[in-house]
Parts: sequence; structure tokens; C-alpha cells
Amino acid sequence: MNDPRSAQQIVDRCQALFEDLDFNAVKAWKAAAPGRKAIGYMPVYVPRELVHAAGMLPVGILGGGDQLEVIQGDAYYQSYICRIPRSTIELGLTGRLDCLDGMLFPSICDVIRNLSGMWQLMFKDKYVRYFDVPQNYQDEVGGRFYVEELEILRRDLGELRGAPVTDAELNASIAVYNDNRAAVRELYAYRAAKPWQAPTSEVYLVLRAGMVLPPEEHTRLVREYIAATDAVPRPMRDNARIVMNGSFCEQPPLGLIKSIELSGCYIVDDDFMLVTRWLLDDVPVDGKPLEELSKAFLHRSASTAAKYDARREDKGQYLLRQVKNAAAEGVVFAAPSFCDPALLERPMLQDVLAKHGVPSTAFKYAENTGQMAPIREQSGTFADSIKLWSAA
Repeated sequence: MNDPRSAQQIVDRCQALFEDLDFNAVKAWKAAAPGRKAIGYMPVYVPRELVHAAGMLPVGILGGGDQLEVIQGDAYYQSYICRIPRSTIELGLTGRLDCLDGMLFPSICDVIRNLSGMWQLMFKDKYVRYFDVPQNYQDEVGGRFYVEELEILRRDLGELRGAPVTDAELNASIAVYNDNRAAVRELYAYRAAKPWQAPTSEVYLVLRAGMVLPPEEHTRLVREYIAATDAVPRPMRDNARIVMNGSFCEQPPLGLIKSIELSGCYIVDDDFMLVTRWLLDDVPVDGKPLEELSKAFLHRSASTAAKYDARREDKGQYLLRQVKNAAAEGVVFAAPSFCDPALLERPMLQDVLAKHGVPSTAFKYAENTGQMAPIREQSGTFADSIKLWSAA
């Protein structure tokens, strides 16, 4: 029997997956059995259960990060939009995404909508779909619309694999992702309770591994990490407990997360890679799967600037619950430059926080940002102000 891996060994493996812009893990998965297919998806949320039920590997495409020099991609998009579409195009044009048999572009913003059209023009031999979501949260209106969108995707994936995707396959995949989301909730609860034992720079890498691994394997890895990191005590510091908000699409560089932690902050909740916990509880596996996925999206899903709020009075309530549940002392708004959804919502969220006495600070970044020193200084000053004035 193999000895269990240490937390560092697990993190090192996740770091290697994170840095691999050639998606070798995806290529290895496809090569392990004939006929396997992989479907890429952009953030924030797609129903990965449908891809998994079709026997395919869902692959999260989150741009090129700070490792990729964007050359060709800059010719396709203006300089005054976020970087993620340009770096994603760079990944595609340089052949790094050739291992994918299709791409899903969820309803996030106009930029991603345009990127889906660009992808259709550039990669005519690949399956491409812009995946829309409802903006009406009544089951008989938005729910019916969403079920129809799910049915189209289900049909398309069935045609791609050569056989229809059955309800039994869908319910089995829903159970797999219920377990994965449960493991991620366990990880987030553990970090909130002991942020010194599970630094976010590690938690982030563990989450990122789930973008290229089968969900069953990722679930085991998450729980293995929790057990491994809990086995070796780490020093506890008097850091400020903060929630990060605004990083739901273009992801922050790993160096940014480390800089915030080094400045004296424990990140105890965030909105990184919401696809891993978009649905807030288990989806029933004994009913009609598409209807159950629809109800979960409409009534039991996370809140973010990329999701339409049916009631204006709900604005900021999800963030307030994050602050309360994680016993956070403040919020750091970190949004990508030119991210319209995040930057438009930020003032409204700041107003709600101010009315409830929750301090906040804000800055912008790009996935390839190099301005870590001022970010560290700003978050460090914010942490100091929390510690100095919270007891006043």
C-alpha cells in the first residue's frame, strides 16, 4: 500500500497541472481509451454534469495567466477589454487547445458572447456553443427556458458521441458532481476554520486541478489534501480575515493571492472558479435530471455580478452571508481591469457593506499583472486598519 502523500506533494502536483498550458493531463486522459472526447468551457458556470454524462471530460479554460505571452490574440480584440479572451485566443491559435473537441461559452458578458462567435469562425471543425441562462427565475418561465437550453446541449453532446445521453447517465453524473461540490465545501469550511493550515495559495491550486482532472479524481484529491494538511500543524498568525470578491471570471495571478496573504490577510472566502460550487447544495438524483438542474440554478445557486438579480433588494446579501459565515473582518474587491460586470456591481456592494459596518478596499488586476508590490502594500494597510480599529 502506498504511503499517503504530504500536503506539499499534493500542492506540487496541482502546481504542475496549473502551469501546464499544453493540457497534457487532458491529452493523457483521452489517450487512455479510444474515442474519448474533451469539451472546454469558459468561466463562470456550465452544467458539467451533461458533459460528464456523455462520457466526455469537462475542461476549464481560464485564459493563459501570467505565463503566456499574447501575440496573435491581441490582433483580435481591443486593448480596452479584459485580457482573458485575448489569451484564450492565443491558446487556440498556438495549438494548445487542439486536444479539445468542443468549447462552451456561458453567458457571462458581451466579451465572452463575442468570443463564442469568434471561435465558430476560427475553429469550424469543432463543436462550439454559446450557453445561455435564464434571467427570469420562475419555474414556468425561466425554468422552462433553461430546461430547453439543457436539452439542446444534451442532444448535441449525444450526437457528438454517437448515442443519446440518458436520464440514468445524467443522474449518475449529478451524483458524481454532488460529491465533488461536497468535497469543495469541506475544503472551504476547513480553510475558514483554520486558514493558517490551508493557505489560499494552496487551496486555489487544489481547485484549479479540478479544471483538468475527472471529477471523481479531483474529489479524492481535495479530501486527500484536507487530511494531509491537517496532519502537520502550521504556525497561526494574527492576520485579518477577509473575503475576496470580483475574481469570478478572469482569474487572479497566483502571485497576487500570495501577495495578499503575505500582507497579513487570511482569505477565508472568495469567488474564484465558481463552477466548482455554483450550485449550493445537492441536486436530487431520483427525478428528471434536467428539471432538477434547472431548479438548482434558479433557486439554489451562487450570486455574482455575471448573474442577473431578480430582486434589487437582494443585491449584496450573498456577500454579507459570506462575510458572516466565514467570520470575516473585511472584504477585498479584486476585479480584472475592464471587467464591466464586476466593476459596475462593486459600488453597489460597497454601499451595502458600508451600511452594515463591514470595511472594504478595492483594486484592479490583469491575469498577467506585475504590480504585486502596491497590491501587497494596499492589502497590508487594509489589514492593519482592521486590527487597529476593529476594537475601537
